[in-house]
Amino acid sequence: MDRNVIEDNESVQAQAKLWNLTVGYLKSMSLKCALDLGIAEAIDNHGEAMSLSQLQSTLSIPTTKKPHLYRLLRILTHVGFLVEQGTGVGTEAINDLTPMSCHVLRKEEIFNMFSLIYSQLDFIMVKPSLHLGAWFKQDDQQKPFEIAHGCSFWEMTSKNPNFNKIFNDAMERTNRMYVNAFVNNVSDVFKGVHSLVDVGGGTGALSKGITENFPHVECTVLDLPQVIHSIPNDGPVKFVSGDMFSFVPRADVVVLKWILHDWCDEDCIKILQQCKEAIPSKEAGGKVIVIEKVIGTASTEACHETHLLTDMVMLTAFTGAERDELQWQKLFSDAGFSSYQIILAMGIESVIEIYP
Repeated sequence: MDRNVIEDNESVQAQAKLWNLTVGYLKSMSLKCALDLGIAEAIDNHGEAMSLSQLQSTLSIPTTKKPHLYRLLRILTHVGFLVEQGTGVGTEAINDLTPMSCHVLRKEEIFNMFSLIYSQLDFIMVKPSLHLGAWFKQDDQQKPFEIAHGCSFWEMTSKNPNFNKIFNDAMERTNRMYVNAFVNNVSDVFKGVHSLVDVGGGTGALSKGITENFPHVECTVLDLPQVIHSIPNDGPVKFVSGDMFSFVPRADVVVLKWILHDWCDEDCIKILQQCKEAIPSKEAGGKVIVIEKVIGTASTEACHETHLLTDMVMLTAFTGAERDELQWQKLFSDAGFSSYQIILAMGIESVIEIYP
């Protein structure tokens, strides 16, 4: 084959990939549009697949927008959010849910990711990525989030009640997912455990699920005042207001779910040292359970790419990072822990036990 032809083919493919990378953000925005319109909810409530005309009518979309709704459904089908079930009346395709779209149905109690996905697609989270280039050229500690909004992520949750609610709802929903994973896959981690502190445990969904399924475990949630101030403290889970950098209540086990990836190594070491002071020796059953992503352990390319993309979320909004096993190992060692083991990978997340 002519070398020029080969080079031309490579150039065409490179151009196509570059275009895809350039406009790929519209996949995310199309997903946000689908959530705003309630497309998945409409199909689920209908009880079966729906045609373009049925969706247009059910969603109260003006007739003038019907051709454009078709274009939205086409890209949502391409990315796997919907599936075409052939054609129905006339020539219209019939659209149905997929496992992906089922995860954003708000009626789903365990695997509902609506709040999590919606929080990440909020303009508050999207805007900082537009400032990455400027941030790289600045020799200071300010994050892209702070450049975009004039405050840190945590300050934003404190002063913006609506965003704070979206974020807390997202954390509560994901905690319910992890309860299910604990019950079905890693129940052994609670053998011999009598007390547990969920650091940064939010509204207590994870702890409540643990007490329901492992009633012998006494659970306490430690979180900031603005997170737990309105939560009644008269149930099986106790809530303690405080700062994890200066205090962690004593318990057999401390749980850190999606906490350490928010913080730089220095801050992680401080948090882990507070956790280490709160638990007994390894021989007495003391340990810290860390639920985080471990880059390099993903079983699929999609999971690996998710690890890399969520690391960019950390880069734009927080001081932390997603870490590989060697980085986690060094962090645990520097905080004074003697050993660790990765006991389970739950999709894109891993469960790590670390011992004093």
